[in-house]
Amino acid sequence: MRKFNIYTIVVSLLVLSGCSDFLDTESYTTSTVENYYKTPAEAYSALVGCYDGVQGLWSAGGAFPVVSEVFSDNVFGGGGNGDGLGMQLLDEFDKSRSPSDQSIFNGAWINYYKAIYRCNILLGKLDQVNWGTDTNLKTTYEAEARFLRAFMYFDMVRLWGSIPLLTEPSADNIAPSDPQVIYAQIAQDLVFASENLPATTYASQPVATHGRVTKWAAESLIGRVYLYYTGYYQQSDLAGVVTKAQALAYLEDVIANSGHGLISTFANLWPAASVDNYAGEDNKETVFAIKYTYTSDYSTGNDDGNKWLVLLGMRGFTSYPYGNGWGVGTVNPALWDAYSNTDTRKVASIISIEGENLAFNNQSDQREYTGYYVKKYTPMSNKDGSSVAQTLAANAGLKSDFQIAQFQDYVVIRYADVLLMAAELGSPSAQSYFDQVRQRAYGANFSQLAVSQENIMNERRLEFALEGIRYWDLLRQGVDVAANAIAETTQVLNGGVTTTKTISASKILETKGLQQIPATQISLSNGVLKQNTGW
Repeated sequence: MRKFNIYTIVVSLLVLSGCSDFLDTESYTTSTVENYYKTPAEAYSALVGCYDGVQGLWSAGGAFPVVSEVFSDNVFGGGGNGDGLGMQLLDEFDKSRSPSDQSIFNGAWINYYKAIYRCNILLGKLDQVNWGTDTNLKTTYEAEARFLRAFMYFDMVRLWGSIPLLTEPSADNIAPSDPQVIYAQIAQDLVFASENLPATTYASQPVATHGRVTKWAAESLIGRVYLYYTGYYQQSDLAGVVTKAQALAYLEDVIANSGHGLISTFANLWPAASVDNYAGEDNKETVFAIKYTYTSDYSTGNDDGNKWLVLLGMRGFTSYPYGNGWGVGTVNPALWDAYSNTDTRKVASIISIEGENLAFNNQSDQREYTGYYVKKYTPMSNKDGSSVAQTLAANAGLKSDFQIAQFQDYVVIRYADVLLMAAELGSPSAQSYFDQVRQRAYGANFSQLAVSQENIMNERRLEFALEGIRYWDLLRQGVDVAANAIAETTQVLNGGVTTTKTISASKILETKGLQQIPATQISLSNGVLKQNTGW
């Protein structure tokens, strides 16, 4: 059979860079699949390789946290006024905006399958490791690898729908699987992880293991996958694997037993919103995060930084504590207006040029300028205007710069999400969970609002704005709901010139909210892969 790019990946599984905290504590030497996987230490180094693969998923474009916001009604494509129109293609679901961008997700596609390959190699070799009396370690490593695989497939199936499902290494030209089959595998992997990872509470988890998958992360992700699958595909259970009652029970277990909780001040979740009061990475609200460090180095090829964060920074402009970036994802004024002025999440989530009296002077180089930028995920500067990330890298003797040395973790699941998912699934404590999230947001201005599906969805938009969640929350309510929410005709400034911008509901309906499969991959598959409708 003709060999397929995603399967003919030459991966040195064991030449690894760090992945922050526990992944930064050891280094490993090159080896081969054939002579490895004999000892628990070798299995552990391969597990680090799985985490390392996840850390590098979005180093080659198509960063899931960024594009998920661009798809939504929260932000526009933005970018430089002289840049290509790839972000507008994504924002408007319209391939005519940038016809040459037929493989805009190719780097991400390859990186996802590379990382899945690492997980599959490890899972297939666990039985040949000499575990001695430590068989529980084998189960733990299997649970972690299966969680990571499920996490990646969940991203991929939401982006592209029917894709090849590999649960073991293969070089065959495998046909795409039905989404139900993919979701069943995701659910099985997550259930296994939830049942086989230790019930270690947040407070008792060793600091050196922060960043590793936990039982609570698996249970929380089951809830998210359940809500998306049953909503988007209009099903009553998660691919025959997890029922609604079970999904709720997993979330209730996190609430009752994990030791996770809300931190008291919302702004303190985000470095740029709190600066000296930042609660820190791995705070008690973080259930699962992808970890990054500032140790990326051009000269060594060390590549463990957050390369997508710089996209969201203000275009070519620095004003303490905000560092400069490329101006992607300019915030839609409608999101700013959706918050009441008594909601502390408003100024903690969004940079307002006018509201913060920032002397922004680069409108001539900014496409789709709105006066608002993402605050939750943005590069940071020192008081002298230098890059925090680059300063840290230089102090460590590294040849880096602000583009590759950003180190803010991506928080995939927060405890607030667990509360709101449990409320949505009908917990007897739904009102209490809903109130906890809103009480923190409003403080002394809190007034109770009755819990309901509509109110929960609105609260999710305000709580998780700019975290890569909104679009999927819209889509799981129905493609028509998403299309109507996202569609608009408005005015933006392109290079300082007022320009009409239109996002058509018909384009979103035509694509069913899915993205284009890279044309490069379709070609390499000899037509086994088929392009999604509307692309």
